[in-house]
Amino acid sequence: MQLKGIHHVSAFTANAQNNFYFYTKTLGMRLIKKTVNQDDVSVYHLFYGDELGNAGTELTFFEIPHAARNHDGNNSISEISLRVKNNQALAFWKNRFEELAIEHSEIEEVFNRKALRFKDFEGQRLILVSDENNQGVAAGTPWGKSPIPNEYGIIGLGPVKLTVPNSEPTVEVLTDIMGFSLKGKYPSAVHGQPDVLVYETGEGGTGAEVHIEERTDLPRERLGRGGVHHVAFRVDNEEELKEWVQKIKGERMPNSGFVDRFYFKSLYYREPNGILFELATDEPGFATDEDIEHLGERLALPPFLEQKRSQIEANLKPLDTKQS
Repeated sequence: MQLKGIHHVSAFTANAQNNFYFYTKTLGMRLIKKTVNQDDVSVYHLFYGDELGNAGTELTFFEIPHAARNHDGNNSISEISLRVKNNQALAFWKNRFEELAIEHSEIEEVFNRKALRFKDFEGQRLILVSDENNQGVAAGTPWGKSPIPNEYGIIGLGPVKLTVPNSEPTVEVLTDIMGFSLKGKYPSAVHGQPDVLVYETGEGGTGAEVHIEERTDLPRERLGRGGVHHVAFRVDNEEELKEWVQKIKGERMPNSGFVDRFYFKSLYYREPNGILFELATDEPGFATDEDIEHLGERLALPPFLEQKRSQIEANLKPLDTKQS
């Protein structure tokens, strides 16, 4: 059993409408599913991705209205990466961020890749990474109706960064249980802190890395809007996921057991530093209840919630998600 890479990353927003505008109009990602949090159907769960909503391209948001801002710190998923085709694309994005007054850094090099850090309207920490020299997990396809020119479009998720007070137990889970291997390291941006460690799985490359930053100078994160809830890793199929369920249970790690999310099957568990991991299948995907041409245009509910549609819709604030 080998995990194939990053499946999706799920974060918090306090404003679904503004979130939709930023990720589709500003970043040019496609809304591939407008649904609800299956554990709290009173709030939206929005999925953004590439043209087809491929696994490995999905950035999702739970709406928590009136959520306090995230207090960054340890025991957290501290940075989300988004892939672009090449270094030239980063220059386009830097100019775009300047025109739109979006907080961003200069283009820099992070683990032998050109990269551009920026924040969304709620302070979510994001980084665009260039695939110019990437070898490994294939990227997705830019959304054809995006406001961003195709050659500069976002093509998937890149590495996630975990920030922890002690890297050793997290590394043990990644390597001894999940099958990741050490790829390398690079200097911390903070003087006096250890190097950031890079681990990879599957075919490796931008879409299959976890970066572990050990910080001894930070308090524990207080999760809120602009924070990240969990990261999911790709499992080939349901049969393999069930084997992972047994493996994680055998390791005595707190876990959810097998969960049917309709669009994929899942397993959730926390590693020793408290970060929530998910394993998720690539299939059946987001076109199971909507045509590819019309993804994200209506409120989609899995069959086990469909009978409650009227009640669910009545409790949701209407969301204008016109994509063109």
